[in-house]
Amino acid sequence: MVEVLFNGHAGRLEGRYYKSGRPNAPVALILHPHPQYGGTMNNKVVYSMFSCFKDLGFSVLRFNFRGVGRSQGSFEDGPGELSDATIALDWLQAMNPDAKQCWVAGYSFGAWIAMQLLMRRPDINNFIAVSPPANEKDFSFLAPCPASGLIVQGGVDEIDNPSMVENLARRLNQQRNVDIDFAMIEDGDHMYNNHLADLYKVSGQYVISAMQRRSQSPKQRARRKKTDFIEADNSEISMDGEEE
Repeated sequence: MVEVLFNGHAGRLEGRYYKSGRPNAPVALILHPHPQYGGTMNNKVVYSMFSCFKDLGFSVLRFNFRGVGRSQGSFEDGPGELSDATIALDWLQAMNPDAKQCWVAGYSFGAWIAMQLLMRRPDINNFIAVSPPANEKDFSFLAPCPASGLIVQGGVDEIDNPSMVENLARRLNQQRNVDIDFAMIEDGDHMYNNHLADLYKVSGQYVISAMQRRSQSPKQRARRKKTDFIEADNSEISMDGEEE
């Protein structure tokens, strides 16, 4: 993993980048939570997601939105951060021109930005949204949702309403041509304290499943029930990375 700096529309952006040694490795961009509530690219949930993709052979980038850490600019509550994410994805893809798949993952505020990025970038194949703020932000722009993905929520989240997040997942899953999986980590709070390993396992399970699904025939994929939400258990995935 290396420290990187790249130019955004509001100035320099600071990131951490891992380059996979695998040829044609897929890429993943990880977006952090709300900057005005202490969110940075070094958040434990963000680092867990970064480690999950890294351990599965992806080339991965996480970065600080404008005005955070060494990133220049000022917080804009949406438009500026979406611009930053677009630039970061451009940088990641330029570093990996032969990548076969492109993923985006975000946590809380970062999940909201990630879902907006989906609408701009048809080259994104899948997403993971961790604790999307369904009770604070409008997700009606996902009409339709352009890619399949996973939504993860903590059952005792004190900030994002678990029922509203689950309803968001079910509404999106009713749309045609996409499969939206949902995982409730029953005892998880907003920060997933004592449940980062569960988050890692659920995310890894989904990534492996989605990659396998892409290799199946359309007839095989059609057999999958859209109502099957996944469980927070996968013994084949281990958490190798350490938190920063």
